[in-house]
Amino acid sequence: MLNSRSARRGFTLIELLVVIAIIAILIGLLLPAVQKVREAAARLQCQNNMKQLGIAMQAYHDAVLNFPPGCMTDAPPFNAAGGGWGSSWMVFLLPYIEQNALFQKWDFKNGNSGYTNSTNRALTSGVVLKTYRCPSSPLPLFSPTPTVMQANYVGISGAKNGLIPNYSETRVNTAAGATGCCSGGGDAAAGGVLFAGSAVRIGDISDGTTSTMIISEHGNWITDTAGKRNQWTGGGLYGWTMGTNVNTWNGSPDNRFHNCITIRYAINQTTGWAPGGNCQVGVCPDNGNNTPLNSTHTGGVVAVFADGHVQFLSNATTLAVQAQLATRDDGQVTPNF
Repeated sequence: MLNSRSARRGFTLIELLVVIAIIAILIGLLLPAVQKVREAAARLQCQNNMKQLGIAMQAYHDAVLNFPPGCMTDAPPFNAAGGGWGSSWMVFLLPYIEQNALFQKWDFKNGNSGYTNSTNRALTSGVVLKTYRCPSSPLPLFSPTPTVMQANYVGISGAKNGLIPNYSETRVNTAAGATGCCSGGGDAAAGGVLFAGSAVRIGDISDGTTSTMIISEHGNWITDTAGKRNQWTGGGLYGWTMGTNVNTWNGSPDNRFHNCITIRYAINQTTGWAPGGNCQVGVCPDNGNNTPLNSTHTGGVVAVFADGHVQFLSNATTLAVQAQLATRDDGQVTPNF
């Protein structure tokens, strides 16, 4: 009689290698699918964040009767005359994204509320507001100094002149200053909804709220011609709180409108820029006003419109259409996008 123990045997080395190979092939086939599912979930969360921002904008308008300033300094008509580099639109939306406790502690009286104000720096250092971050973004969470969170969303100030056929945009500050950072930031428009010292009402948006975008994305690296990846976003070096130093779009040669953007370049044009940046073309580390709308979503970016709805804009969206969407009153019919 055959011994049952002798009838059993283990895997041979070849069989084991075959099994391992099969498992490796299955993992190789499944991994892209898993990554696609993760990106789809991240993009959905990003869209949900932006939907919340659209609702918050509407709630702010209902309460104040205009949209918040895109960026401002600490002076009338918004706050006390503390001056300096004030706050961005994201500070003003805090009560409408369940962050009223933070807003109530905000110091607008002693100047530089969005920059070096010691009270506000203590409130924001190391603090993460997920509503202002896209889960798909590979960018670092915090600015270099101070340690304030970098947002992935920017307000839309308008568009550079000459992009919309048969339309002249005169509300553009072109005092870009020198190359490198500071001393200007590229063309800074005021034909949109969120710009320096803005207080735009729904009634001012004569092109219609459904075709006027007010927020979009800045969530990916900007790669220069030397191959270096740069974190050039709307907040520049300073994070989500930073505003500007004047309450009028044409009141200063230093026209950096932090956390706002003026349309000038194609969506996701994230490569080929000069090493170190160039504020004359509005793409630089210290808030280039014209850094292209960008994201890691396949094929485009998400945008919020003045009526609160959210829509995906593909990379194929022309500059003319981008400019029309960014302008509240160009008087032209916007093509399908």
